Amino acid sequence: MELSNEDRLRLNVLLANRPQAIRIDESRLIVYGLSPRGEAKVALNPSGPAEAYLRAVKELISGHVLGSPGGYPVYLRRWTRMGQMRDQSLEQLLMLGESEAVVAAVGSPGLTPELARRAWWAMEDAENARRMLANPTIAASEMGPLLADYLLEYLPFETEHETMMDSVRLILQPGLVSDERIADLWRKSARKPAYLIGFLRARPDDLPEQPEPRADAEAIAAALAEELRAGNALAGLLVRVTSAGGQGFLKTLSAVLAKPPNQDIVSAGFDLLRGYFSVLRPAGDPDLTIDALLADGQAFVGLERQPTSLGSGAPTSATVPAGSDSGSGSGSDAPGAEPGSEPALEPLSNPLSPNVRRILDQLPDAAPDLAAMRVLSGAGYGLIRPLLPDPTTLGSLMRRKLTPVTEPLQARIARLRGVSSAPWQTDPPRRRPI
Repeated sequence: MELSNEDRLRLNVLLANRPQAIRIDESRLIVYGLSPRGEAKVALNPSGPAEAYLRAVKELISGHVLGSPGGYPVYLRRWTRMGQMRDQSLEQLLMLGESEAVVAAVGSPGLTPELARRAWWAMEDAENARRMLANPTIAASEMGPLLADYLLEYLPFETEHETMMDSVRLILQPGLVSDERIADLWRKSARKPAYLIGFLRARPDDLPEQPEPRADAEAIAAALAEELRAGNALAGLLVRVTSAGGQGFLKTLSAVLAKPPNQDIVSAGFDLLRGYFSVLRPAGDPDLTIDALLADGQAFVGLERQPTSLGSGAPTSATVPAGSDSGSGSGSDAPGAEPGSEPALEPLSNPLSPNVRRILDQLPDAAPDLAAMRVLSGAGYGLIRPLLPDPTTLGSLMRRKLTPVTEPLQARIARLRGVSSAPWQTDPPRRRPI
């Protein structure tokens, strides 16, 4: 379709002035151009169907900017979304009036604060804001607070849990929003597990509300002072867990796992556990079932479950070499046992890792803490797979099916917090109708 002479002339004048970016309002049929002097606009007067006319407008712009009248090349869209566009092409992308071209630009590692400003003018969008805030250069620039403010205002309208978690994490980068707004967001998180995940991802040891350190935190730090100086990472993790920051992390994550709305939140919680206790498993997710994971935790500190403590079912004597990164075996908490209680244990003949042995030499009573940390470090999809083959299961049904996994994990979180109650049990049993 041919453009009207008037529109062609006005668009050529706009392009001759070398705009910094171009935006097309397709609903109102207006082409905007950004320049150092402000914003210019060209109101279109289509002589035929609007869709075909806009295509002709984009061909004119593309021919001037790229030397190709075909518009933004379709075959490049996926490639440029992956951040592979050359940095020197970013300015051209922002002048095409194509939303896909803007998305490609904001995802580029070479995006500068000035180009971010132009891209934001061209397309204000929550996903673009997240992609730019994930770039440390943009987050540290003047654009950082502006983008964070947009995400914070848009947060109530998000519908996907993953985007909520990611938005909160990015908003909480240092220096982007005020302490007052962070406190307000924290209050709202009490009803939004996805928000809590965002807080835990962004500042696991520096949450707005800090509980007291565990009662024996100072004694543990004093007993392990020599190990800390020697660089024993496991000793450092134990001290971190018993500190106020560690206790806040565990308390908040326990609240998340108490009533997760869907499997995304459960998986995110498990990822956080593995990340926090990653010192214990440098190889990453061991992909163990809950029975194998519990057995691995006891073997890690040189103890094993007594077969008689496994309740009904076939007894087992499978154990894992102490100090290994992964293990296999079976076992479960005794039926009717109090949450947080430990099954009967007996020593193993397998040698302990040197770091574990040195800690236990100084703190023999730390064995249950180290075992609990080892269990939590292995939380992953292997725990979910046997219980939830259907990924669409959610809500109270999902939580009931996950009870064989979440209760042992919550018991070990409670152990590390030094509490014996079970505040995580928030779903009351369902009563049969009379």
